Amino acid sequence: MDRLATAGRAACGHPSPTEWQTRIDLAACYRLCALYGWDDGIYTHISAAVPDEPGRYLINAFGMRFDEVTASNLVKVDSDGNVVGPLAAPVNQSGFRLHAAVHEARPDAACVMHLHNLAGIAVGMQESGLLPLSPYALRFYGELAYHDYEGIAMTPDEQARLVHDLGARPAMLLRNHGSLTVGRTIPEAFVLMETLDRACDVQLRAQAAGVPLRQPPSAMCVTAHAQLAGDGSPEGVPEWAALLRRLDVASPRYRN
Repeated sequence: MDRLATAGRAACGHPSPTEWQTRIDLAACYRLCALYGWDDGIYTHISAAVPDEPGRYLINAFGMRFDEVTASNLVKVDSDGNVVGPLAAPVNQSGFRLHAAVHEARPDAACVMHLHNLAGIAVGMQESGLLPLSPYALRFYGELAYHDYEGIAMTPDEQARLVHDLGARPAMLLRNHGSLTVGRTIPEAFVLMETLDRACDVQLRAQAAGVPLRQPPSAMCVTAHAQLAGDGSPEGVPEWAALLRRLDVASPRYRN
């Protein structure tokens, strides 16, 4: 570990090795989103459950851009959004409510990503939602959730409706709002979001051509989805190593 990373780890209270690795991966996820142009100023969030600490989560400090997030400046909070770690930085309470609801309802939710990526918003506006037009879209065939827009401030009642709409699915389009993925690991949440964003972008480009679009038969969609979903193991393992190599060149301070 280099000097800056050592100092950063000390600054956040000498977390366990598993928490520190989670911090590194979550900071990488934020930085990758910034590289992909998915950030929305200081808004939207990515959260991760702290290993071996039930009811504890990591999230970005409110007011910090995605490209400023590092392993040490992530904030540890409880399920109510109260800061419980040594870094007493503010957290966007309204934004965290969505994450808290999903983490609480989904024991498998090691990472929850909620973004305002433009392609996801645009497709979520469409009554038919995501169409089975590309391999990216077929990854979510039959298992993409939708949630109607209810405004900015998320109430307890909406939290309950959102987790009901999400169910056990890995991804959701929030109508007129954005997108959400749930990962059993941070790499899985990111790779699912990348796939969903590409699916939405391809659909918008195809629709912009103004010609009839060809959809595969439903039986082929089922087959392709099964192939793309694989054996059920968490996705993103080989992709994550490659993504971190890219990030180590473009924005290496995420590890600090």
